[in-house]
Amino acid sequence: MSRTILLSAGGTGGHLFPAEALAHVLIARGWTIHLATDHRAETYGQNFPAAETHIIRSATPSVKSPVAIARAIWSLYGGYRQAKGLLRRVRPAAAIGFGGYPTVPPLLAAAHLKIPTIVHDANAVLGRANRLLAPRVSVLATSFAEVGYAAGLKTRIVQTGNPVREAVLEASRIPFDPLKGDAPLRLVVFGGSQGARFFSDVMPEALAKLDPAARARLAIVQQCRPEDIDRVRAAYAALGVAAELAPFFRDLPARIAASHLVLCRSGASTVSELSVIGRPGIMVPLPHAIDQDQSVNAAVLAKAGGGWVVPQAQLTAERLAQDIAGFLAAPDHLAAAAAAARSVGRPDAAVRLADLVEEVAAARTKGMSS
Repeated sequence: MSRTILLSAGGTGGHLFPAEALAHVLIARGWTIHLATDHRAETYGQNFPAAETHIIRSATPSVKSPVAIARAIWSLYGGYRQAKGLLRRVRPAAAIGFGGYPTVPPLLAAAHLKIPTIVHDANAVLGRANRLLAPRVSVLATSFAEVGYAAGLKTRIVQTGNPVREAVLEASRIPFDPLKGDAPLRLVVFGGSQGARFFSDVMPEALAKLDPAARARLAIVQQCRPEDIDRVRAAYAALGVAAELAPFFRDLPARIAASHLVLCRSGASTVSELSVIGRPGIMVPLPHAIDQDQSVNAAVLAKAGGGWVVPQAQLTAERLAQDIAGFLAAPDHLAAAAAAARSVGRPDAAVRLADLVEEVAAARTKGMSS
């Protein structure tokens, strides 16, 4: 049997990080990993442990323009042909996709070449690319027990959880440090490129509404867009708030582990990391997401008691100030939510998905030899 696995993922962290986690487990078991992705991986996939990375042509179809749709289909077809050549050369034992349209050409090509295929969806709602692929692959792996748009599929469905990076597993070993006495409340704020602007606007306004004694008890780590950092830093300095700001924190899992509370969006990776590390979050779903997947992701953690979902339109400066003041006054709520978040984490998700990959690859070998 070939000891090569092809992993395919869109070039964002939400797609690449679970693939990276799986890659490390498979490599430890003696597999060689190839990655098929797009150019965005240059930002989020710098540490991806692939023997070779292949940039596959793709596009995201737009429903607004027939011309754009035609161009996207043509681009995806070109990627399909490119992926077919790659698969014939690499000859993987299985191909695994993690969502995003860059996975469509490799996974379709693999299915047509009778290579076992698995699509993993990190969200509680199947993404559009995975909806296209799910009826055509060998197995659909999910993070959640119930997944939107999966009903009625004849494809085998296995819940594995969402694989998290080794840095997240290391952070999960750090116990929650309860807030006591007059100790500072450590707050981590991040939201990706689409969420950082909103938090940069609302946080200074909220902190300005706090009592000065409450502001003095805050220690903030916040992701800000480069164009926002100076104004946010100036606002915090004027308020006397201790804050560390940066466009990106490479050690974000460790910073989450050191926190008492997180203010964030609710993409699948974020929700998975909060639950594995075991830290409570005020989750603000991206309001314009097509399938509202972030709202569904957040609801799962909130239902378990591990956080709070606040629609962006409702997260006013007044509301946020009241919430922060409430946690300072009753810190036991944070400790209880941290424990609840950890209770639903799946730190073994990468191992479970690796077991499934090996099962599917072995089944193909058995079928070929019989």
